[in-house]
Amino acid sequence: MIGQMLEGRYRIDAPIARGGMSMVFRGTDTRLDRPVAIKVMDPKFAGDPQFLSRFEFEARAVAKLKHPSLVAVYDQGIDGEYPFLIMELVEGGTLRELLRERGPMPPHAVRAVAEPVLRAIGTAHDAGLVHRDVKPENVLISDVGEVKIADFGLVRAVAAANTTSASVILGTAAYLSPEQVTTGTADARSDVYSFGVLIFELLTGRVPFTGDNSLSVAYQRVENDVPAPSNFIGGVPPEFDALVAKATSRDPAQRFADANEMAATLQMIAMELNLPPYRVPAPRDSAEHLSESYQTGAAHHPGERPVTPHPVAAHHSPAPEPHRTRVVTAPRPRPEEYAPVPAASAFGGGDDHSRRTGLVWVGIVTALTLLVGIGGWWLGVGRYSAVPPIAGMDSERAVAVLQEAGFETALRQKASDTVPVGGVVGSEPSAGSRVTKSSTVAVLISNGKPRVPDIKPGDQLSATNQAIRDAGLQPIDSGEAASTAPKGSLAKVEPAPGTILPMGAQVKVYRSKGSQPVNVPDVRGKTAEEAASALTTAGLVVRETRVQFDKNVEGDKAIATEPAVGTTLQSGDTVTLIVSNAVKVPNVMGQTVGNARSKLQQLGLRVEVKSLTDSDSSLVIGQVPGIGSNVEAGSVVTLTALP
Repeated sequence: MIGQMLEGRYRIDAPIARGGMSMVFRGTDTRLDRPVAIKVMDPKFAGDPQFLSRFEFEARAVAKLKHPSLVAVYDQGIDGEYPFLIMELVEGGTLRELLRERGPMPPHAVRAVAEPVLRAIGTAHDAGLVHRDVKPENVLISDVGEVKIADFGLVRAVAAANTTSASVILGTAAYLSPEQVTTGTADARSDVYSFGVLIFELLTGRVPFTGDNSLSVAYQRVENDVPAPSNFIGGVPPEFDALVAKATSRDPAQRFADANEMAATLQMIAMELNLPPYRVPAPRDSAEHLSESYQTGAAHHPGERPVTPHPVAAHHSPAPEPHRTRVVTAPRPRPEEYAPVPAASAFGGGDDHSRRTGLVWVGIVTALTLLVGIGGWWLGVGRYSAVPPIAGMDSERAVAVLQEAGFETALRQKASDTVPVGGVVGSEPSAGSRVTKSSTVAVLISNGKPRVPDIKPGDQLSATNQAIRDAGLQPIDSGEAASTAPKGSLAKVEPAPGTILPMGAQVKVYRSKGSQPVNVPDVRGKTAEEAASALTTAGLVVRETRVQFDKNVEGDKAIATEPAVGTTLQSGDTVTLIVSNAVKVPNVMGQTVGNARSKLQQLGLRVEVKSLTDSDSSLVIGQVPGIGSNVEAGSVVTLTALP
């Protein structure tokens, strides 16, 4: 869609982000000549009148709201098969990208992010609007430190569509309130719950609940309270624990009534703790920054003219700043220290010899000053150089640009949702970083959408975590698991290697606690799935599942294992699970012979009928084997029928 005009007015310039239902682009309003963000919905919604009416209603409602921390909505419409929304372009990045770059935030930074966004959501709550999808991806941070919330009402519009599946209405499972999970309803207190989860993540760098799929994550919050952030990371004040606990109460009546009340409480906490003011930095390697590089690359030949990198907002704060090179320079002398001093007054004036001696000393001091100055400049500034921007170039051009700037280069793969395979995502260190001349800068080449890397049990955890981060995913320490791999090395990851995931998705990393004696558990009578889970939990690996007949065990339930129950093995050893393939004879008494025969044959059973008349309309008055018997597939069931 790059270069396409929507309604003859809005030009699509570069991709920023992709979601399940939409794509966000950097664009230009050609009528007003201003940059805009363009959210283009999936074409399947174009023919859905339910969606289109709700989409227009929500856009109108949000466009009426005025708050500096609300992303402004300028226009909405449909061009051919593309419903679209025109919004303010926030030049910066998302809170998700900032968390990925810098990790958990200290309380003063959390307050600086949360309070303006809560005030903005409170403005919407006052107008009767509910966001329904509060998450880090929808919180934007500009290059000048503004924090804004986007995407009001889109979830409700999508949920109204006839084409929407139930899984989409779940929204982002990690942040849903319990009532959204159980009943699908949401009010201002649902946004408060989601924001409580968001603050938990800002403080700890993780979400409170994780699971194998969205449903399991969503239902955990129905049955469990959000734990205190201080349980996961040090330095969280009890006031923030209390704030999260109240916001995420499972009973909506126990939460803050709306975002305004929560913002007021946060402000009061900040005053009590004397939290310092803080300017939130925009993420450096954001999709929005990258989109500008692509736009520049489209307008000019990549590398032909320099692209000005986005400056990172300077701030004075106790928060650590990883990935940044600190340049040390000599203290700058005050101007009066450079004032010229007459030689005579400085060295006593008198005879020529004294004057010459004084001049010699002045020369020596001047030379030493120059040498120290030059040395200090070299140690502090001269041996450093800024990494030039290369995003959007092809790999050959990117290597040439870096080498011209005096750097060695290396190629490295990095996943990207938006950059095509083989394109340059950026560099490591990132553009604008000041690093030592002739040092190595990695050119990051897109290898497509993120996928769990090919890692194996026994790999070093540090290398595993780095490989997962290089793939655009987030490694999560998930504790120990029994494994034949050496203790302390990688036991396993979930999801499995090769699984394609969204950018920034979490991958569970389990440490090996080494091989340990394991007794094979008794799984007889459990379903095949329950039995396999019990064996895995015990530290064993199910090598194969074999079926056989057992009249005493229902179909699809475990009969036994090989080796047998009670056998002592080592964790990580393999076992065979034996599952019954018995067929349970249903009750067909009182049914017609035709219906009974059809029902039994569908189960893989053969049918014989004893009847005075050979008619499918005769009624069954007896059956052998009896109701509920377990028989082998292909067995004969004899029916007695009248007339």
